[in-house]
Amino acid sequence: MTETPWCLMLAALILAPLLACAAGRAPDRSSSDDAHYRELREKLVAEKLAGRDITNPRVLEAMRAVPRHLFIPEALRKSAYQDSPLPIGQNQTISQPYVVALMTQLSQAAPGMKALDVGTGSGYQAAVLAEIVDEVFSIEILPELADKARKRLAALGYDHVTVRCGDGYEGWPEEAPFDVIIVAAAPREVPQPLIDQLAPGGRLLIPVGQAHQDLVVIEKHADGRVSRHTSGGVRFVPMTGKAEAEIR
Repeated sequence: MTETPWCLMLAALILAPLLACAAGRAPDRSSSDDAHYRELREKLVAEKLAGRDITNPRVLEAMRAVPRHLFIPEALRKSAYQDSPLPIGQNQTISQPYVVALMTQLSQAAPGMKALDVGTGSGYQAAVLAEIVDEVFSIEILPELADKARKRLAALGYDHVTVRCGDGYEGWPEEAPFDVIIVAAAPREVPQPLIDQLAPGGRLLIPVGQAHQDLVVIEKHADGRVSRHTSGGVRFVPMTGKAEAEIR
């Protein structure tokens, strides 16, 4: 039997982890995601998402992949895979899993796209989008939440998500246009900067209203025309910053 030269063995040891990373973009989060939580997440996806009207395979797989229990306070982790919103501090919430899945499905997110996530919160919606699209830019108006989400997403290996603190009403013009824009806070009217930053063929999902909110779907056509329709009632925290000032 021919022996393998030591230099080739050394090269193989160095290259093996690099090749493993290149084989798939999704980071390995197995060390922080035990079997108990995976089982609860699979049940959530099967019963509350696929069991309703979430049919997009990419969205279902993204919801299976993201460890929601790591995006909420530790004291609430036993409730992580209930289909309900949960508080994350500073009067903010992590959205109901069904609503996250529905908005992602309606956005028609796909590989090769660039997404804008307005209202980072815990970073959960950004992580779900990051399982599907190539780049995610996420804006959070509260500095503490922005900092925590940035660190959390980095620790989980989402190196193609960029988080910054700012007013989501203005979008992120330096990175526009976006194929997908998902907003997790409700203004009274759809901010024009977000429409302007939508790419031709792109979709904007946004809750609109005060006492009563509708989930509005805006699509920009190839010729620049914009169409909109509603997709049922929702309940999100109000959009603050410039959107709040315009109400006064």
